[in-house]
Amino acid sequence: MDKNLPDASATNRKLVVLTLGLLCILQAALNISLRLALYSSDAPDYDAVIRNLTEERDQLKRKLKTFDHYTREGWVYFRSSFYFISSDTKSWADSRYDCLQKGADLVIINSKEENEFTRQLNRSFWIGLTDTETEGTWKWVDGTLLNSTTSYWYPGEPNPKYYPDENCGEARYNYNENNWNDNNCKTLYFWICEKKVA
Repeated sequence: MDKNLPDASATNRKLVVLTLGLLCILQAALNISLRLALYSSDAPDYDAVIRNLTEERDQLKRKLKTFDHYTREGWVYFRSSFYFISSDTKSWADSRYDCLQKGADLVIINSKEENEFTRQLNRSFWIGLTDTETEGTWKWVDGTLLNSTTSYWYPGEPNPKYYPDENCGEARYNYNENNWNDNNCKTLYFWICEKKVA
């Protein structure tokens, strides 16, 4: 196991404890609500209160089940997304295909915190960024244009003047905050899939 990867089992334990704590808080809130309702002349609709709390509890159970499923499959959780870090190398297109088969897509890095999270992996990998449609117009795999305020190109990158066949984005220079590079899409690299959760 790579020592640079986040400890998924410790994170899993923390999230299970957090979820159980939330369930206890919900139960206590239900008890308090019912007691207050008994002593109030403007008592709320008990059935509605119970339905709402039951829905919240069921929603938490579904989230816990989803979390458990992905972590058992080797995904890592960070800020409302699950990330799958490959253990082999493929071209950009094959990497994206693998992500799509998993119900995800190549990672879209849209914050400094997310870029920092991926830099900690300390390896080169494909990201979901390409300018294959129009040279110099970089788009994420979801079709959104790259925002210049949340781009992390390494100094001098992208460099289409010298390497016009470099149309796919990779995270490469992880020692630098600005670590993105453009590369030939057929190059074999690791990749990261991202699956957002509600």
